[in-house]
Amino acid sequence: MGRTLENKQQIVKEIKSLLSQSEMAVVLDYKGLTIKEMSDLRSRLQSNNGVCKVTKNSLMRRAIDGESNWSDLESLLTGTNAFVLIKEDVGGAVKAIRSFQKETKKSETKGALFEGKLLSESQIKEIADLPSKEVLMAKIAGAINGVATKIAVGINEVPSGLARSLKQHSESSES
Repeated sequence: MGRTLENKQQIVKEIKSLLSQSEMAVVLDYKGLTIKEMSDLRSRLQSNNGVCKVTKNSLMRRAIDGESNWSDLESLLTGTNAFVLIKEDVGGAVKAIRSFQKETKKSETKGALFEGKLLSESQIKEIADLPSKEVLMAKIAGAINGVATKIAVGINEVPSGLARSLKQHSESSES
């Protein structure tokens, strides 16, 4: 028994909602993956604000119809597709996908769409190679802290230098 029209409309509405919240979409060929492997991928993505949806290409076409940010996704809608929709931590989610693919050796990335632009496999790999958000924030905080420390030492050095100069001048006057 096939899906009803209402059921299909509900799926399209859900996909549109997910797309509106997403920054990036990655299209995977999931052929050959077991239910357990798909569950593993979903749980890895969940911690990185990613969602893996398996739906018919025709329903995805309806969901992206009229959406200028997602229209280039059309070229990837062939074969058996799983759609990974990433909300916030793009780098972390892409890393999770790549590590999953290395472990299972079954799934291939067909392509991705980020900010309305199709990404090549090398561009997707570059995103995966970026440091995580937390690491970048720690580096920025360290750099800011280093600058603040240098400023504080510099500010403190002015009165100290002046005091040393006055002391040396007074000592030379006494002799």
